[in-house]
Amino acid sequence: MADDSNEKPIIKKVIKVEGGGHHGGAWKVAYADFVTAMMAFFMLLWLLNVAPPETLAGLADYFTPTTAAIEGRTGSDAVNAPSSDANGNNPTPVAIIQQIGPPPGGPNTGEETGTDQEGGGDPDFAADVINNRVKEAEDLAFEQLQDQMRIAMQASPTLSDLSEQVLFEITEDGLKIQLIDKDRRAMFRSGTAELYGYAETLIREVGASVQTLPNRITIQGHTDGGQFRGANGYSNWDLSADRGNSALKVLSETGVTDDRFFEVTGKASTDPLYPDNPSRIENRRVTILVLREAPVVPPSISGRR
Repeated sequence: MADDSNEKPIIKKVIKVEGGGHHGGAWKVAYADFVTAMMAFFMLLWLLNVAPPETLAGLADYFTPTTAAIEGRTGSDAVNAPSSDANGNNPTPVAIIQQIGPPPGGPNTGEETGTDQEGGGDPDFAADVINNRVKEAEDLAFEQLQDQMRIAMQASPTLSDLSEQVLFEITEDGLKIQLIDKDRRAMFRSGTAELYGYAETLIREVGASVQTLPNRITIQGHTDGGQFRGANGYSNWDLSADRGNSALKVLSETGVTDDRFFEVTGKASTDPLYPDNPSRIENRRVTILVLREAPVVPPSISGRR
């Protein structure tokens, strides 16, 4: 037999080639996002092409930085934010309305879009943009007015302890300032419209602040739910109206002009601050409402001819 001891062993090298495997569908999601973004982009271009100039101007005004848009900024941005006019007064919503004015480009003639003025765009949308912008400006002015009065009260030795008797609330109608009675600290002498000295000082401080805005003012007098009868049938209705008029006289003396007063009403006990307890002393109060002013919408936007 042959000697097999010198034979070399045969070694087989087996190289395993593994495929890349299944990559999943992540690329499909990315591609779908890309197609969606392109579709949105072309739709935006189309909308910009068919929209009338008034709508485009309203959109541009809406996204333009304003004092309302930078309300929450801090640091250098807050320092550079326009918080007052050249005379140091609060920025007025009416001034902002006047600055908006008619949109640039004038009324839509249809030359840009191929349509006439009757069929171009949605004028209500542009009007809503202006209304929203004016509301934001008014809210900012009202907030600054609140801060101004709070700081002035804290700095006054006479008024520093009266913060609980002044309530602020920004509503759909405007800035509501309520001056209320507290235990052992009424604003009027019992059964009369005669103000105590501290209450008159408080109303003067309110007048000094609200005169920085051009908005009209309404004043309401309120009593509690207790029955009151004076001479010649004098009732809570008469008392609440007279107290509202007393507040008006003090505001007039601080420089608030007569054309600013819209109305003075006596509500008696019909609108209590605490409806569940009409006899509470806090229901006796005077409400000074700084009204929101209707924005001046250009005729080309409002649809008027």
